[in-house]
Amino acid sequence: MRVKKQKRHRRAVRFYTACFGFRQPYKVLCDGTFIHHLIVNNIAPADTAISNILGGSVKLFTTRCVLAELKRLGKSYTESLQAANTLMIARCDHEQIKNAEGCIVEIIGENNPDHFYVGTQDTDMRKKFQEVPGVPLIFGLRNALFLQPPSAFQRQFAKNSEEERSHMTEKEVALLKKRTKDLVENWEIGDSSDENGGPEDENGGPDDENLEMQPQKYSSRKGMKVKDRPQFKRKKAKGPNPLSVQKKKSRQNTNSMSGKESKGGDETVRSRGRKRKRSRKGKSSAPAES
Repeated sequence: MRVKKQKRHRRAVRFYTACFGFRQPYKVLCDGTFIHHLIVNNIAPADTAISNILGGSVKLFTTRCVLAELKRLGKSYTESLQAANTLMIARCDHEQIKNAEGCIVEIIGENNPDHFYVGTQDTDMRKKFQEVPGVPLIFGLRNALFLQPPSAFQRQFAKNSEEERSHMTEKEVALLKKRTKDLVENWEIGDSSDENGGPEDENGGPDDENLEMQPQKYSSRKGMKVKDRPQFKRKKAKGPNPLSVQKKKSRQNTNSMSGKESKGGDETVRSRGRKRKRSRKGKSSAPAES
């Protein structure tokens, strides 16, 4: 049961926040009956109990007319009067002291400009404020506090105001018509100047002064020097990083093929070859030539 109660309260707070602009810290305007109910049922501290309902920080207010009414009620309301004196005083503009109901009704007005939550045990006052847009009501039952859900009138008022905000006003419609008319006239002037070829000077060319005075066509993007799309520079293929490339090694002609090629080109250059050693025995056995 407690979870359902909290969901109802959160739903009501979201409704008043979204549709009527209530913000934290929430301001709660308390009358004498509500303060007396808090004292009798030992609901203390009152600001903590109300902040648990609304889900945010609160500031409690009362009026000097409520204080005067509690003072007139006698000794049975002395403790309630002392508790009311600790609350902040909301400004009421009437000079003479009124009854608490009339004072609170005057502060709330037609649309509750100060965004007050009203805490009261008076059923007649609660019925009256249900016909006023943007007035959330808090009341108590024994030792529990409740936030009254928005009435059908308040929901319908919020729906109608949302539809009005979605439509254009008469000033906006008139301004839109005027701008469209100016655009059409500019287009017609530009088309007619293109067909006539434009004014020419004595030499047969276009007159520069008159060209400057001609209105520019909004339809031609090239003439207005407006790019259709953003142009991006394509990245070109770059060479390798010279610091990461190894240097080329110079190859020396040490192979045998280079020596043979040098013989054909130049006789003075000889290729180095291995000399075979002959044994002495072979030299002595060879016959002497006569």
